[in-house]
Amino acid sequence: SNFDLDIPVGEFFGLLGPNGAGKTTCIHMMASLTKPSEGEAKVFGINVNKRPVDARKHIGLVFQDSALDRQLTVWENLRFVGLLHDLKPSTIENRADHLLNLFGLGKKKQSFVGALSGGQRRIVDIARGVMHEPKLLFLDEPTIGLDLPTRRKIWRYIHKLRSESGMTVLLTTHYLEEAE
Repeated sequence: SNFDLDIPVGEFFGLLGPNGAGKTTCIHMMASLTKPSEGEAKVFGINVNKRPVDARKHIGLVFQDSALDRQLTVWENLRFVGLLHDLKPSTIENRADHLLNLFGLGKKKQSFVGALSGGQRRIVDIARGVMHEPKLLFLDEPTIGLDLPTRRKIWRYIHKLRSESGMTVLLTTHYLEEAE
């Protein structure tokens, strides 16, 4: 209700609140997955309700629950999302290799997602969310249910990604220490 948010480009912004507070709903509205009951949402000046396809080109989204197909390999999942974003096959291959190596999963490229650990699947979820090099990345409780070492590892990778690209990150969490 009466939500107003303006995040400068390149910032890392945390949206804190308990379960049920509307954090995920807020992200879904900003990513054009849910229509706001009133008002408007803009991403880089693009109204997400009037021009959702244009807005989504700039948005990467890591859902609270995994969006990966466990029956496909890591490569097939990343290739699929690359094709959805109309990337060239060579770009998909290069970007997937870069991300998997960055995250230490280069040797898991041909592994089925269902055979990965929870932390590895989460890393592939994040790689999937940034395959098209978005300017804005929504992370909806990206480390929920993960052990502390895996959470720290994921945050190191997210910071590496940000330093490489300068992307804006909006995180939802109910972990205050994670937001800090």
